[in-house]
Amino acid sequence: MFELKIDEKRCKACGLCANACPRGVIGINRARVELNGLGCAEMKSAGCVGCGICALVCPDIAITIVKLTVDNGE
Repeated sequence: MFELKIDEKRCKACGLCANACPRGVIGINRARVELNGLGCAEMKSAGCVGCGICALVCPDIAITIVKLTVDNGE
């Protein structure tokens, strides 16, 4: 499983990442954009496979992909 880390200070909510995501897991939180004036892309659902397309198309280098580790209790 993967998670997206989005730097809100760099993100300008252009939507390129959301449009490029083949799994449709990225969205733009327009309410937060209007509230604080900062862009805010976010994961809207699970299912990121870590392909990195979103990070590649981001013109502001605001996206980092993190591989999540599974704690199996050992």
